[in-house]
Amino acid sequence: MPAEIHPATAAMLRNFRYDHLPQHLQDVSKPFHDLAHQLAETLSGPEITKALDDLWKSKNWAVLAASNAEREGA
Repeated sequence: MPAEIHPATAAMLRNFRYDHLPQHLQDVSKPFHDLAHQLAETLSGPEITKALDDLWKSKNWAVLAASNAEREGA
């Protein structure tokens, strides 16, 4: 486990906030938040920042899909 989270990794973790979203989108976003924090707390190096960047992109697509589904009445 890394002793300290690198500032670049900490900055990426802030992108995984979900408290500003409506509840149904929080439910989609929270697992990504939890995984991001688990990874950052157990791994280190530049690869973790890249992994978090890709996870953040995936989270955004999932939230968008959930938002579109709600709008379309699914």
